[in-house]
Amino acid sequence: MKKCLYLLIFIIFSLILINAQETDLFDWDLDSLFDESFFDIIVQDDSEDTVLSSIKRRGITFGFSYEFRGGASPGWDTAPWFFGDDDFVKSFSFRPGVKMNSAITVDAQISEVFRVLSVVKVSIPGSYFFTLGDFFFDYNLLNTVFIRAGKYEHSWGISPNFGFTNLLSRVPDLSYNGESYVFKADIPIGIGGFQAVALTRTNLLTDIPGWSDLGFGGKYNLAFRWADFDLGVFYQYDMATRAIFSIKTTLFDTEIYNEWLAAVNTHSDNSLSFAANVGFLKELFNRKIVLNAEFFYNKEGNTNSYQQESDITDAGVYSLNQGLNIALNLLYRYGGKGNPRFFANMLYAPAQNTMQLVPGFRLTPFQHVDVYMAVPMALGNKTGYYYENTADPFNRPFSIVTLITLKGGLQTSFN
Repeated sequence: MKKCLYLLIFIIFSLILINAQETDLFDWDLDSLFDESFFDIIVQDDSEDTVLSSIKRRGITFGFSYEFRGGASPGWDTAPWFFGDDDFVKSFSFRPGVKMNSAITVDAQISEVFRVLSVVKVSIPGSYFFTLGDFFFDYNLLNTVFIRAGKYEHSWGISPNFGFTNLLSRVPDLSYNGESYVFKADIPIGIGGFQAVALTRTNLLTDIPGWSDLGFGGKYNLAFRWADFDLGVFYQYDMATRAIFSIKTTLFDTEIYNEWLAAVNTHSDNSLSFAANVGFLKELFNRKIVLNAEFFYNKEGNTNSYQQESDITDAGVYSLNQGLNIALNLLYRYGGKGNPRFFANMLYAPAQNTMQLVPGFRLTPFQHVDVYMAVPMALGNKTGYYYENTADPFNRPFSIVTLITLKGGLQTSFN
């Protein structure tokens, strides 16, 4: 009881006592912690958004977006239920901060078959004042092959929780941690089609990639009224050759998906490993309640995947947890003034008795203003995967994140 009282006192005072530290809380992207985008669309493969959809009249569009953030995040390096006599004070940290972001997008439709898009970003504070975002071209070759090439991230797969079928993010080791340069060609066939991809994570501003730095893959989509099927394969030197198969369908107004992966270590001992999932998404009461659940079994030996740079972390490599993993996501849109949304995200590994839980809410009290609050926490075994890899931006097993954002944008076109 005494420890609980101490915890309550520290939570209250930590919201007003700013013991500033060198690391800024808001050098990370809030939406990746409070993200509810997967409730709105499950499929993360943008192959449906082919170059064909971007064919327009000649002209140029300028887009401008702005975001200002401020808030604080008290937290502990030890979860409260593991506190010893001195852990409560010793493990406490407070992360205040502010962040300003801006982006300028130039979308030039040069002709009916040729389009170029570029994005320049400004972040304060930030390592660099200006950074280059997406920079690619689209080309329509005889209304048969639709090409997109340049600097951008492209993904495969369905799961909003475990991106194991996103073969384009797989890397052989920690050194492959650059942003991707992609050549992609889509060939529509009926309402599906074939996609060929070549990818490198070598920094083309300073280096020329060798054959070992290039990855090659292909994916075929077969779409029916009752289900979508995807079959893909990806190869890169010094890395397992991987193949995926996925099914997505709607049954009784419930979206159901199932994905499979097989990996063969063609670069070493030719051993075979696999991973699979099954999940569903259900909307209730006119989308006021959205429920997503997924079971993921990971028996793949090496799951190194690239995570692009975000405001949460620097670009780097992460691995998926081995064995059985369960995800559960709940969103409740209350509606009315301020459009409050309540959410809870959970990841659970039964074999390790470890869980990640993030309850919270999002409120829009005024135009362009969002208020966030969430409590990322790790439950279960202290040596478990989700205790050591938390949802907190500073990898603390228990924290309270509060944030206010002011953001908006505009665009103008000239034809």
